Amino acid sequence: MTGTEGATGGRAAQLKHTGLRPGWTTGACATAATTAAYTALLTGEFPDPVTITLPKGQTPSFALATEDLTAGDRAMAGVVKDAGDDPDVTHAALIRATVRLLPPGAGVVFRAGPGVGTVTRPGLPLDVGEPAINPVPRQLMRSHVAEVAARHGGTGDVEITVSVDNGAEIARSTWNPRLGILGGLSILGTTGIVVPYSCSAWIDSIRRGVDVARAAGRTHVAGCTGSTSERTVLATYDLPEDALLDMGDFAGAVLKYIRRHPVDRLTLCGGFAKLSKLAAGHLDLHSARSQVDKTFLSQLALTAGADAPLAEQVATANTGLEALRLCQSRGVPLGDEVARRARDEALAVLRGAPVEVDVICIDRAGTVVGRSDPA
Repeated sequence: MTGTEGATGGRAAQLKHTGLRPGWTTGACATAATTAAYTALLTGEFPDPVTITLPKGQTPSFALATEDLTAGDRAMAGVVKDAGDDPDVTHAALIRATVRLLPPGAGVVFRAGPGVGTVTRPGLPLDVGEPAINPVPRQLMRSHVAEVAARHGGTGDVEITVSVDNGAEIARSTWNPRLGILGGLSILGTTGIVVPYSCSAWIDSIRRGVDVARAAGRTHVAGCTGSTSERTVLATYDLPEDALLDMGDFAGAVLKYIRRHPVDRLTLCGGFAKLSKLAAGHLDLHSARSQVDKTFLSQLALTAGADAPLAEQVATANTGLEALRLCQSRGVPLGDEVARRARDEALAVLRGAPVEVDVICIDRAGTVVGRSDPA
């Protein structure tokens, strides 16, 4: 169901090699609940199980845990999240979507129900005041609403209220309160699939990926932090699948193994915030073990040409993304400086191994916001 069957190398083979069972994101669960609720509004019946199509074409089915069609203009469906073998705090959470019909032309409107947070500070991919339903899940829900409307004669104009039972309590175990997302959880996911997290299994899969690439004669490999960075690399370089390494948070594992098993060139690609951690000397980029250092970013901003007031703004920014946007608005290439510093840190870990390194920083949409020259 994850599309990894038959793969011989690259990211897909790594996923399979871990031996861990994948799960579904909160965004996928909310989409399934939305699809079921809107279908019931238009037909009088809830599809159970309900099948959705994820961004990469997988078509998982979800059993409904709860449903309600007692009101004439709205319906509610709920799905229990299965995070697979990942130790996700939202595993087994009940995610509900209540869909209400709106007048023609109103479009799709998103609301935060109980247990879903609201954005209260800048620096996130959503405006202040918006429900914490991230852009990719929003688009996934919109596309499924449009498909249901086309199939059953609806207009596609609806209000979607997403809620998570006990979400406010669960959110205390996340970074949401610190980021200014108050009242509950975020609805997340770029692929719809939760990749199971296991240090030993994942690092072993990275090593296998390097071995496969070398055995295939690849001289240029790319370590990517996720699917968005993988797409960016594929759009930038003509690399085959078996040259792609799903680095995740384990930058150190990639660098240390390639130090002992060199290739001619290594590209590292990932989100600006994650790679700013590498630039600061962190080799494990997971949020539980390293944090974005805004004071460090302010120093890099000064190096990149920022004046003192802008550097102070960077130091007090809510997130790394906000720090980047502040510098972009003033024409200060903070992204390039982070990429250069991350490249230098990577070269230090390689300890003179004959490997040329370049770094690409992206934002959440996959737009390149910083690059280093190869060195």
